[in-house]
Amino acid sequence: MSGTNRANIKPGLNVFIVLKKDQRSGNLTQGIVRDILTKSPRHPHGIKVRLESGEVGRVKEILQADEPEC
Repeated sequence: MSGTNRANIKPGLNVFIVLKKDQRSGNLTQGIVRDILTKSPRHPHGIKVRLESGEVGRVKEILQADEPEC
């Protein structure tokens, strides 16, 4: 799932982000979302988040989506 829609991202999700220093290389960092920093509902480069590790970057891929309803 893409990380360009704020509605798709919730604290506790497992995501891949790209850090500012890695934007040229495209290296991704995996972590758990602690805070959502982007206020707008969409961002073309990904919603900016802070991970539980303290790293800040833009979400490129969501690994764990909400649990499906039964």
